[in-house]
Amino acid sequence: MSKSFNPDDVSPTIGHYIGGAYAPADGVIDVTRPSDGKVAAACPVADAGMVDRAVQTAKAALKTSNWGGIRPRERSKVLQRWADLIEAEAGTLAMLEAAYSTRPVGQLGQGDIAITAEQIRFFAEFADKEDGTVVPTDDASFGMILTEPYGVVGAITPWNFPINMAGWKIGPALAAGNAVVLKPSEMTPFSTLYMAELATRAGLPDGLLNIVLGDGETTGNAITAHPDIAKVSFTGSTAAGSAIMANIARTGVKPMTLELGGKSPQIVFADADLEGAASAIANGILSNAGQACVAGSRLIVERTIAERLGDAIASHMRAVMPGPTWDAASKYSPIISQRQIERIDRIVKAAIAGGGECMLGGGRLEQAGYFYAPTLLSSIGSSSPAIVEEIFGPVLTMQTFDTEEEAVALADHPQYGLAAGLYTKDLSRALRLSRSLQAGTVWINRYNRSRDHILPTGGYKKSGFGKDLGRDAYLANRKSKSVLIALQ
Repeated sequence: MSKSFNPDDVSPTIGHYIGGAYAPADGVIDVTRPSDGKVAAACPVADAGMVDRAVQTAKAALKTSNWGGIRPRERSKVLQRWADLIEAEAGTLAMLEAAYSTRPVGQLGQGDIAITAEQIRFFAEFADKEDGTVVPTDDASFGMILTEPYGVVGAITPWNFPINMAGWKIGPALAAGNAVVLKPSEMTPFSTLYMAELATRAGLPDGLLNIVLGDGETTGNAITAHPDIAKVSFTGSTAAGSAIMANIARTGVKPMTLELGGKSPQIVFADADLEGAASAIANGILSNAGQACVAGSRLIVERTIAERLGDAIASHMRAVMPGPTWDAASKYSPIISQRQIERIDRIVKAAIAGGGECMLGGGRLEQAGYFYAPTLLSSIGSSSPAIVEEIFGPVLTMQTFDTEEEAVALADHPQYGLAAGLYTKDLSRALRLSRSLQAGTVWINRYNRSRDHILPTGGYKKSGFGKDLGRDAYLANRKSKSVLIALQ
């Protein structure tokens, strides 16, 4: 069980983690606690030289350990031990995460941390279960398709779910036989550093997992442009993903997995279980205060039930329990920064000034830190920034429809296609619309991921390409080779 703690008692180790040990560095970027606005630590910035040191360490570790060539089961055993340590050290990880991020400590132990351990075990099991393929050829030859690791994988993770996102990137890359150089967000770096320490304790050969701290402009660019990084995996905004693609294009060619922004619709038909839908929809926008790429931020509801559903959702929104992330009773997250809460408020105020109706919320909560009230907006035109832009906050917009075709048209966003929710008791309609909706994930009569880690996640359009989670994520960390043998 997660317990409350004093954040001033948390003293993270600060530095880059390279070759199984810390490389001390002076912090130059303030790390601010979003729950109280206090600058509580500082993050160093790895320059191109430090990134190169991490990459060369990773290359050397691959060679000396033969990580990609040892029995796959041996890789699996190390990752299983790492998952065990993540669970055993959940208390320390939870404090490091909750003190500096938007994740409430009460949601970490049995939530983010336990799920991350499960996912690492899931990928570990692929290590000795994915094999090559013998393909049909003529009688005079023998054809095979083999897979092998890329080598050094560069990864960049966001601030909103630091532990989970690190597991998404590191788990499949290591299971597939690669080394990793990872940059966590400069706003939430410390739990990822401790995860790397635990990997070393689990027996991962030194140098196979290296963590470099810093910003996107300096450290991130150095990672994506490095000639010895064979593949890049990134989760974050669409704008940052575009910049990464441009940087890679300027310096060479390499495969990428990009899980980017979203503006996901939640469509509700009149035959749906309205109370169940209201609960799922509210959770889909209130979880992490809407700071999730898959946040269900656009409610599209059949006109005849709009008022009833809006009232039910508002009731769930009013029941939130905000508080500092280090308080086990807190169930509602702060916004990550002053800059972001100002952006959220600016978009909301513009929507209201443009004729929108604010049914609930619409401003900051009166308490320490960066807390924004759960907000429900209606009567907003489709061109409003509140409809078009990824707000990344607890803001739900409501639009109405009369026909199925109109619902699909409203759901189709010009830029994003990450996820969608659909609520109906009509199975034929559910299956029909799941094909029509332009989204990489469609949830029906629910709005959240399950612990079925076999399901991949990824987007359409500018929400990215490639997949995290599932078999797809493991295979994305291996390259294929065709072999044709002439039989003599």
